[in-house]
Amino acid sequence: MKNKGLGLLKCIAIPLLVGGLSALLSGGGMQTFGMLKQPPFSPPGWLFPVVWTILYILMGIASWLVWTSDANKQDIAYALMVYGRQLFVNFFWSIFFFRLHWYLFAFVWLILLWGLILANILVFYRIRKTAAYLLVPYLVWVTFAGYLNLGIWYLN
Repeated sequence: MKNKGLGLLKCIAIPLLVGGLSALLSGGGMQTFGMLKQPPFSPPGWLFPVVWTILYILMGIASWLVWTSDANKQDIAYALMVYGRQLFVNFFWSIFFFRLHWYLFAFVWLILLWGLILANILVFYRIRKTAAYLLVPYLVWVTFAGYLNLGIWYLN
């Protein structure tokens, strides 16, 4: 690859754009979120975009590490396909939750996302361990989001 820095920026931009577009299409979701009954340990609304921005940056770095690895091209392609699928599922969760208020469906969708993130970690691990480790905070946050999602469905 001619310019690794540009490749890294592109890899970081992809999840940031996916997350930003999803947030835009979710339409004022954080205002609605603030009015819902919250389960214990719910963080303040301002924390969500901060955490998601960090997680999207980590995802982008992880994908770049896999993309630029010396692994077999087919393994890289498969790993990036799994990555793309989890990013696709991630995109729709906030729309289901914040825009459509389908709290139970969003929780089930989040379980699908959780499984895809775990699969993503496993395929990245085979290629570049550091890339897999960069996705662990994402899995932890989505686990916490599942708790919040289920709690909000139950309480509202």
